[in-house]
Amino acid sequence: MTRAPLNRRLTGFGTTIFAEMSALAAATGSVNLGQGFPDTDGPEEIREAAVRALREGRGNQYPPGPGVPELRTAIADHQRRRYGLAYDPDTEVLVTAGATEAIAASLLALVEPGDEVVALEPYYDSYAACVAMAGGTRVPVPLRPDPAGGRFVLDLDELRAAVTDRTRLLLLNTPHNPTGTVLTREELAAVAALAVERDLLVVTDEVYEHLVFDGAEHVPIATLPGMRERTVTISSAGKTFSFTGWKVGWLTAPPALTAAVRTAKQFLTYVASGPFQYAVAEALRLPESYFDTLRADLEGKRDLLAAGLAAAGFEVYRPRGTYFVTADAAPLGEEDGVAFCRALPERCGVVAIPNAVFYDHPEAGRTLVRFAFCKKEAVLREAADRLARLRPEPPDARPGR
Repeated sequence: MTRAPLNRRLTGFGTTIFAEMSALAAATGSVNLGQGFPDTDGPEEIREAAVRALREGRGNQYPPGPGVPELRTAIADHQRRRYGLAYDPDTEVLVTAGATEAIAASLLALVEPGDEVVALEPYYDSYAACVAMAGGTRVPVPLRPDPAGGRFVLDLDELRAAVTDRTRLLLLNTPHNPTGTVLTREELAAVAALAVERDLLVVTDEVYEHLVFDGAEHVPIATLPGMRERTVTISSAGKTFSFTGWKVGWLTAPPALTAAVRTAKQFLTYVASGPFQYAVAEALRLPESYFDTLRADLEGKRDLLAAGLAAAGFEVYRPRGTYFVTADAAPLGEEDGVAFCRALPERCGVVAIPNAVFYDHPEAGRTLVRFAFCKKEAVLREAADRLARLRPEPPDARPGR
């Protein structure tokens, strides 16, 4: 074969960093704080709902292409109850194989070759691959670390400058993976005004919508003036209900956008997760106490891991959402986050993800590292104890001094 087998659009997209680091965790017996999945299952009653659907023969064959009616109705009810957004479950809701497929189908449906897609950097790695598969041109706008504020911030002037006559779509993610930033209502209002002014579509990944801390508010951009008619809102069950393996995601959008995405989606998985769709329909109707308890539990785990990282010598950016902490390894004398993460399992038995892989310009995240805290407290304490080995001993503690 004289030609390279991989489509040139996907050149540079090899095995994901998540697969590499999870394999390294298994090979070394390390505490895996890399890939973002919980180490406990979600509510027992929701698991039993899936079992019940299996036994009753619901979803064991192909479900409807847009998703089972019960789930589409539950999604529409959720959006109305929480955010005041009214969607028709028949024409404005689409169930997908996780949020990842929703993102892929949206970009394949809405982006023409040569269109520019503006995305907040760093970003989940599938964004880059999906923009490439659609033939679009990725235009990153960085969230910049603000050590004084302990968070990453969006420069709205920089966002405005990134939009050109070739820009078709803004790809947002809030609460934001990997930085943990939750865009404020004021920031989102400025983004919305720009989208309306330049007549842009918006695809917004809100899978961490229920995981916000410190009194932060999740504001769907579709709730802002002029945005419902131009926004595809994406979420999923995996992060909220701790059943990531079920791969049940969804999107809500006006009829024309939903139909466009459905056209692309039907040639990807066609359908998926039949029995689990019925269970997720029940999960979306859990009482508010479930969501409150989930947030409080994760906020405590965030604080536990953040304290451990700070004690180990990292500079910690305290997230206001998601279940990831970004920390800077530079105070430990590290200059290359990728090399640091690859060596970390042997050094102290912990696996993390280098943020540089989430950047078009890796230098911007060169020493940043992402740790997941959606684990049992005992696991996080063990990880913190192991990471403490990284902290250099003070000079007066060394033998002979």
